[in-house]
Amino acid sequence: MLENTPTAPYIPLPPTQAQLPYDDGKHMESQRHRLQMDLLIDVLMPWLQKRDDGFVGGNMYVYYSMAQVRHKMAVATTEMPSRPLLPYAKPEKEHVQIDKAVHLSDPMMHSLNFKGPDFFAVLGVPKGERRSWVVWEEGKAPDVVIELLSEDTASIDKSEKKLIYQNQLRVTEYFWFDPFNPDDWAGFSLSSGFYQPLVLNEDNQLISSCLRLALQLWEGNYKGIHATWLRWATLQGELLPTTDEIAYREGQRAEKERQRADQEQQRAEQERQRAEQIESLLLQTARNLLQRFHKE
Repeated sequence: MLENTPTAPYIPLPPTQAQLPYDDGKHMESQRHRLQMDLLIDVLMPWLQKRDDGFVGGNMYVYYSMAQVRHKMAVATTEMPSRPLLPYAKPEKEHVQIDKAVHLSDPMMHSLNFKGPDFFAVLGVPKGERRSWVVWEEGKAPDVVIELLSEDTASIDKSEKKLIYQNQLRVTEYFWFDPFNPDDWAGFSLSSGFYQPLVLNEDNQLISSCLRLALQLWEGNYKGIHATWLRWATLQGELLPTTDEIAYREGQRAEKERQRADQEQQRAEQERQRAEQIESLLLQTARNLLQRFHKE
């Protein structure tokens, strides 16, 4: 046993989301990255409410292997050496204990250090809150993943992470987008075990066959920031509205209804006044006729 190898606590097998780390305390690269993630999730919530199944999440852990779990537990509970090590598992009844380690190649280290995507969607699963996504607990991996590129993550998102989604998680559709460089966005669909590039359609959309929705660029203001954003839309090109946009539209509809009600009330008042004027005119005419009759 290596002297500098940390010993992690016993881990129940198989661990559930309640037993696994779900927050590393790190924030997203920038405010725009966080808002872009929020926008992708925000517009799908009303869409998801119309379904009987499904989950949409972002910037949360996705667990897919016990090697990844053991490594993450070791990192979370001990001070790791400068070069992280891969723990081997020593079964003991229903638990495993880390007692050996070997140096790893960079691709394998990226696999063990994998946390989760910036955005993901899963269909065919019960609705409900999750602390993290545990593949063996849920029964499937995400169907759609989106990574938001930055200077620090772009090369990994386009290589090592892409391979994780292709070869290990088998994510059906993978997209990436750079919030500060909107021209850098792409999509891939899993076909015969390998990702094939998606081609923009005539409306400049990348189609998600899984969700039967489209991704398209939109220039506008979201949460006080004017930028080019990546947004979900229908296949006909209609943007899925944000909760703020829905509230604004409902407010406009309510205002129009109020104005219509006011106009109806005004028309009714005008009709009442006209009726009173006609009645008054008829009464005056009748009085005049009676006076003339008595004079004669």
